[in-house]
Amino acid sequence: MELVIVKTYEVKAVEQRSATVQNQLMVLANHLIANEFLASYNPNSPYKLESHEIIEAELDMLSNLYEGRVMIIGPNYKVILDTYNISEGRTMISEEVVKCFRGENITNYDGEHGYIEMTTPIVSTTDADNTVQGVMLTSISDQTITSTMRSLNRNAMAFEIITIVMVVTFSFIVSGMLTGPFERITKAIAELKAGYSNDPISVKSYTETVHISDAFNQLQSRMKTVDDSRKEFVSNVSHELKTPLTSMKVLADSLIAQPDAPAELYREFMEDIASEIDRENSIITDLLALTKMDMSKQELNITSVNIGDLAEIILKRLRPIARKKDIELTLEEKREVIADVDEVKMSLIMTNLVENAIKYNKEHGSVTVTLDSDFQNFIFTVGDSGCGIPEESLPFIFDRFYRVDKSHSREIGGTGLGLAITRSAVLLHRGTIGVVSEEGTGSTFTVTIPLNYTGA
Repeated sequence: MELVIVKTYEVKAVEQRSATVQNQLMVLANHLIANEFLASYNPNSPYKLESHEIIEAELDMLSNLYEGRVMIIGPNYKVILDTYNISEGRTMISEEVVKCFRGENITNYDGEHGYIEMTTPIVSTTDADNTVQGVMLTSISDQTITSTMRSLNRNAMAFEIITIVMVVTFSFIVSGMLTGPFERITKAIAELKAGYSNDPISVKSYTETVHISDAFNQLQSRMKTVDDSRKEFVSNVSHELKTPLTSMKVLADSLIAQPDAPAELYREFMEDIASEIDRENSIITDLLALTKMDMSKQELNITSVNIGDLAEIILKRLRPIARKKDIELTLEEKREVIADVDEVKMSLIMTNLVENAIKYNKEHGSVTVTLDSDFQNFIFTVGDSGCGIPEESLPFIFDRFYRVDKSHSREIGGTGLGLAITRSAVLLHRGTIGVVSEEGTGSTFTVTIPLNYTGA
């Protein structure tokens, strides 16, 4: 930056100094013509005209003022006058002088040696063709320009250093102000990671830190929810698997304590043990199915399936169970639906929803299955006339092992995993599942799945 400033000043200063000196030289050139200096001047004569002495004085003054040298060259390229009294009478032929006799003004700046050289034509104003009668070859010192440049260079360097120091200082201050809140966020995250604190992060210095804090707090809340869900799931799994084992242990101990028990009692207890084993196996099977669906890279066997035909098969399979409670099963197919689905998992979705609608229904009730579609999705609805679901339980019915009525669920053999498995299968198809229920009236589950599977 300082080099640009100094160089710009140097160019402008040389131009200005050259123009000033050139104007004075043009005035002197007019004096030379007016006094016929070139024709009448004799440097060796002891007697000089008064006008010649005045011109010599002006040239000496100009030479001293600009610490330079002026030579007047006649038309025969002879040096008529030299303010240094060195080259008088000598022939001066140079490119600059020759060009000046042709009418060209030449200015050269030699910064290395410290001078400005210029030529000024001495032109007769009385001639119609403005003939160049002589040339003034002038060299002036650039000492003043050089001194000013050194001073300017020092000032520019000092200004640059001060500017750099100020910028660096300001940068440190601003960076501290900017990074301080982020460091506090980092420290708070480190404390959370180390387990020293579970408190939410609150750094409200800037809009960005507020957004980061809120996002991290939401993530922390989500992670806590997942962790709590995992702990609850492990606890529920342990409880659910332990209950059949406890029952089998009690039954087995009872038989051991009665070595002479009748065969009928043995048979009854063994049937109960077999039932508990079946229950244990059912829980393990559902857990394995749920775990497979939870895998991020779960693959579906997608084929084109007639959903109406699949629903007919499932209802036909479940009608014997419905007849035991005198429940009427109805399929309302509003239009034919052909969709890209995994037939096995789609069967699982439909079976779980219809079977639940039967199990948790009233005697002499009804279950209505409705199938419809639009240009993007098909909608599978299962409505029942059962006891309904309390409003406070609706947000949790898809959680694993959650039961609205635990005692009634035990009676009908539920594991509490059916709806969780159903929801996972629906999500694998990029679909949604929802429920509308009113206690004492019944429930309606609605599944919406794209007609064309798009994958991950």
